[in-house]
Amino acid sequence: MRRASKRFWLLVSVAVAVAALAMQGGWGAGGPKRVNELTLAGLQPGKDVLEKASKKFGKESNIGAHDDPNAHTWRINCDLDDLVIEADTNGIIRDVTVSFYHNRSDRIIVDCDDRVASRKFRSQFGSGRNLLLHDRCGRIEEMYGKAASRSPSVKGSDKLELYLYTFDWAEPDVPQVMEVSCDAATQTVAEITLAASSL
Repeated sequence: MRRASKRFWLLVSVAVAVAALAMQGGWGAGGPKRVNELTLAGLQPGKDVLEKASKKFGKESNIGAHDDPNAHTWRINCDLDDLVIEADTNGIIRDVTVSFYHNRSDRIIVDCDDRVASRKFRSQFGSGRNLLLHDRCGRIEEMYGKAASRSPSVKGSDKLELYLYTFDWAEPDVPQVMEVSCDAATQTVAEITLAASSL
């Protein structure tokens, strides 16, 4: 085989390999590969039961208790991050929310040790793909791709931007919706909700 012909087939082989890698990595014309989320705080809405949360996080907090008997709250740490779980009448978890807001009315001034501020501690309450409260907002679309919608919102005096992801293209028995609230002032993640069905 002539040298020019060998060079041509070598270039074709390299091009095919690069194209295959591009498709695997989601570089193709279809854009980034879609990803969904299964868990938040180690719990899978639609599958796990409230008892699992109780065993994992201990006694519920009565601070910030809800009127809804199906809503259950835990105060995560001394910095007053919250974990709120809503379950159906059979105890199946429907949605999980972790949140942190600078201007909450029940916030108190306390000294937090380095342990609760560490990424290792916060990861217990993060998403399965390791999106955590206090992460920079840029990580949201880096991890999950472009949101289905983004819209401004307000909670108390906190101005937010909401990132909505729908996973209706995934299997029906996995969480179908994730909403992430980004604090507009600090550009950090203030709240994450993962739900078994539409919010």
